[in-house]
Amino acid sequence: MRRITVRFAELNIEFVDRGVGLGQVVGWAERGTLFPIVIFGPEGCGKTAFLKQAAAVLREFGYDVVYVDVSHLDFVAHTDVAEVVKRLVDAVSEVSGTAAQVRLAYLVINIVKDLIRSWGRRKIAVLVDEAFQVIGIERAGLYVKSLLNLIEYPPGDYERIVAIAATSEGLSREEIGRHLWAHLAPMWNMPKEGFRQLYEKLPGHKPPLEEVWRLTGGNPRMLAELYGSGWRTEDVIKRLIDSKYLATDTIRKWRNWLTEAIEDPDRLWGRDAPEDLLRWLVEKNLVIYNMHHREPQFWIDEPPPERDPELGIGRHVAWQTPLHREAVRRALEEVG
Repeated sequence: MRRITVRFAELNIEFVDRGVGLGQVVGWAERGTLFPIVIFGPEGCGKTAFLKQAAAVLREFGYDVVYVDVSHLDFVAHTDVAEVVKRLVDAVSEVSGTAAQVRLAYLVINIVKDLIRSWGRRKIAVLVDEAFQVIGIERAGLYVKSLLNLIEYPPGDYERIVAIAATSEGLSREEIGRHLWAHLAPMWNMPKEGFRQLYEKLPGHKPPLEEVWRLTGGNPRMLAELYGSGWRTEDVIKRLIDSKYLATDTIRKWRNWLTEAIEDPDRLWGRDAPEDLLRWLVEKNLVIYNMHHREPQFWIDEPPPERDPELGIGRHVAWQTPLHREAVRRALEEVG
């Protein structure tokens, strides 16, 4: 299959790895999806690049494909229906900010309806990236229901529909999981061999692969952060502390729990950990709470190991990356 070019660390590179996940996309292309697939996982684990590559794969299978990145007002339309492109361009150019984002999120659903009703398309794929935080967590379930309605109650006949949404927002998973309107599918950071391929595409002198792996746990965005900072790990950690507002009284309040979780994230599981703390950690995208069973069929691409203390992965709870864990450790030191 054709590998697309993606923008990574201010470089144009060919999409690498995720062969297992792309095989799953081929399966969806051959059968369609009975329910929307909602992909969640660590910030920066590569969901956006994966969706864009998936869009290209689905086009090769004869689908009219519409991909929208709601938060960044970006889109890709693999279709010969010129009206689709025009409507998307208008949506991202007429207004700015949240209003444009919300408009784009709901426009894509109407476009799919028109592809079936007005243009008679038989195979359609809709891929929506980072919509839930924009439209509001409380509306995430209803948005997924709208995607399900495209499959179950279409405005006309079709052969197959593939519907996929992706989010880094941990709380939206809870809202969506309350209903049986979607299949929740986690994606983890890159497996080591794929991460090596990405690491090798970065030019210039760089630390040894093993050192970078232990810092990032295979997370592409953290790799890009390290590269962009000249491999100054301290700078990346300080940016995480500042951007996530970690040096606060919240850290001090939950010092004992966080200190234990740094050593083993599963300390937060099954021991009556404070609900406010768990919600804060998920809301800040610091941990993935309630990790799925590790059988491959439940994951997009390859699942993480059952446990990896070095990378901060527990059986039930995992730090999103080792750098996230280290940022919390440093914040604990700063607040005293």
